[in-house]
Amino acid sequence: MSISLKNVSYSYKGKYQTVRAVDGVSYDFEPGKCYAIVGKSGSGKTTLLSLMAGLDLPTEGEIIIGGKSTKDWNRNRLRRDAVSVIYQNYNLFPLLTVQENIMYPLDLKKMPKKDATALAHEVRERVELSATYDKRLPSHLSGGEQQRVAIARTLAQGCKIILADEPTGNLDSTNTRNIVDILCSLAHDDGCTVIIVTHDPSVAEQADTVLQMKDGAWI
Repeated sequence: MSISLKNVSYSYKGKYQTVRAVDGVSYDFEPGKCYAIVGKSGSGKTTLLSLMAGLDLPTEGEIIIGGKSTKDWNRNRLRRDAVSVIYQNYNLFPLLTVQENIMYPLDLKKMPKKDATALAHEVRERVELSATYDKRLPSHLSGGEQQRVAIARTLAQGCKIILADEPTGNLDSTNTRNIVDILCSLAHDDGCTVIIVTHDPSVAEQADTVLQMKDGAWI
């Protein structure tokens, strides 16, 4: 599934001023490729990612996902069926086991438990976690393991657009490379559109295309 930005802008309105966080950005992201968006803090990259995730709407321009503007999507459905977001802090449910975390989006879709369990095992193996992890809580996992569970949950969800916001920000260099390898494989092997926001040059080096932002626009 492709995602197209058409002259996208977004402004924050404060008490005393209006900040243009994203300023007239256009780009066509293609399936089967892994993209890295880089830039200093405050450059607008995370705001842009949030817009692509449908967490907010552009103040100008539009974002087209699956041939339809995010303004016309039911945005809850967009994030359930088309776009999945992976975060730096993993966003796992602390009181759910690994298996329960992975199955969560399948429960929302009311998939039969037998099928959901089988799919959870399949995607857990895809991120190279053994069955011994199924009953563990997130607090008993390392950062790299938690991020693998987050990616497995994304795989179970089945979305074809994967947005990752600093997904390796809390990881060491070895885990960083492993996690980015998995994300790139989702693009190259599964035909997903993978977009990673990062400040880490080593992450950007693994991407197919690197886009740099400054003051809300491409450089």
